[in-house]
Amino acid sequence: MVNNTISQISPVMPTYSRFPVTLVKGKGSYVWDDQGKQYLDFTSGIATCNLGHVPDVVKEKLEEQLQNLWHCSNLYHIPNQEKLAELLTANSCGDQVFFCNSGAEANEAAIKLARRYANKVKDSASAEIVTFQQSFHGRTLATLTATGQEKIQHGFAPLMPGFSYLPFNNIEALPVLKTKKPAAVLLELVQGEGGVIPVNLEWVQALAQICQENDILLMVDEVQTGMGRTGTLFAYEQFGIEPDVISIAKGLGSGFPIGAMIAKEEAAKGFDQGSHGSTFGGNPLATAAGVATVQHLVESDVLKNVNEMAVYLDLQLESLKDKFPIIKNIRGLGLLKGLVVETNALEIVQKAISHRLLILTAGPNVLRILPPLTVTKDEIDEFTKALEKTFQSIEKGE
Repeated sequence: MVNNTISQISPVMPTYSRFPVTLVKGKGSYVWDDQGKQYLDFTSGIATCNLGHVPDVVKEKLEEQLQNLWHCSNLYHIPNQEKLAELLTANSCGDQVFFCNSGAEANEAAIKLARRYANKVKDSASAEIVTFQQSFHGRTLATLTATGQEKIQHGFAPLMPGFSYLPFNNIEALPVLKTKKPAAVLLELVQGEGGVIPVNLEWVQALAQICQENDILLMVDEVQTGMGRTGTLFAYEQFGIEPDVISIAKGLGSGFPIGAMIAKEEAAKGFDQGSHGSTFGGNPLATAAGVATVQHLVESDVLKNVNEMAVYLDLQLESLKDKFPIIKNIRGLGLLKGLVVETNALEIVQKAISHRLLILTAGPNVLRILPPLTVTKDEIDEFTKALEKTFQSIEKGE
């Protein structure tokens, strides 16, 4: 039956708590709203627009592909898909790639691969997957179950069976893996939604060793940390480990929806023809964006800029911490920064908007700062001034 009743309810489901800003244009580190106001964007679309908004190098490839073919499905060979897979495997420890559309789908593919590898290749008695408290892996039923946060899981019972959780960065909790012998361990190298908390080097190396010695797949969720965000193409490169499976998305397409799961040859045996699939995954448009993005990351000086600007940003954040006692700690890696504050972080984010600055939260008392990887010193100075004005406004009770 057609409902002809006039309603004031928005036709869009209210699953997001939106800020009172309507963005209509972006370029580089800036976005503009429908009133013509300009904002400095230090969210990068939640670590997605790593090369800034509408980067020319990606725009050109997308425009070229738009003239040829948008979609054909994975029943046929897709040249851009092959090229992107070659780029990703050539620049990682992985050997084969499965393409999808998002980070949640990439983690979903990793979960399915781990279970099928345990069941079909190892003939294991356990297909359990261990994740960590305060982690975040997505919003599908399997990935929210993998997420170690009750607030994300609330209301979705019964949750998916086959998951358990260990405390993050707690080396004393790791030996249980030797007796539990799960199919896989899934972790973030920087817990983004969980508060911008990097792994401890000793802990993650001990974890990797236990996984290797006990035939447990080590799966690293690089959805937020991958594609140069932390100063290397993949964050795992900085910790002396080699994961069996890597999930990526966000920055892979410079804002165009694409996700991927990269696996070493042995782990990839868990999938064969018909075991997994995606209608849109790895389509010509998405992979055109991915090819352009990854090529630029590996061939230009963007990663050098990340490391240089990360040092400069740290200095500016430390100067703010010295001025404002409300800032308790600074943590993170590369251009993924977290400011621990002693007040409601969301209030600070809302106040920053009035100073034409966009930043994020990472939990109730952490500000998450995600500038584009192309950020300049002048833009960091502009950010620092805007955030300083924000804290001053809060101190004055404005």
